[in-house]
Amino acid sequence: MAVATSIKKWVVLYPVYINSKKTIAEGRRICTTKACENPTCLEIGDCCSHFKLPYAIEIDKAYPRDFMQIGRVRVLLKREDGTLCNPAIATRKQLMLHVAELVPRHPGRTKKQEPASTSNAGTSKSGKGGKKKR
Repeated sequence: MAVATSIKKWVVLYPVYINSKKTIAEGRRICTTKACENPTCLEIGDCCSHFKLPYAIEIDKAYPRDFMQIGRVRVLLKREDGTLCNPAIATRKQLMLHVAELVPRHPGRTKKQEPASTSNAGTSKSGKGGKKKR
């Protein structure tokens, strides 16, 4: 019960913050080279659990600048006594960089890319056939 009330003090992480497809004006907070493509709240949550950080996904919340971006993740970086939950991650910025680095390797993401690559392979096969005729 005490945890639920203290969630308001946790760090908020919107997927837009680490989305390489967004501009800084649209809400990205880290450089595009370190950001990842279209992260989801679930992927960010899984990354937080990988870093052994307590997190809470709030699906009913939207990003204020773009209210079509639904969902955010709350993460506990420091306990109430001030000690870090994960000594490697002390700030919001470090959290964003670590999560953005890990999201592309997310197991759900690798599965999603396989069907896309097979459909691309189907179109590229016809493209290859065209190239052979030339």
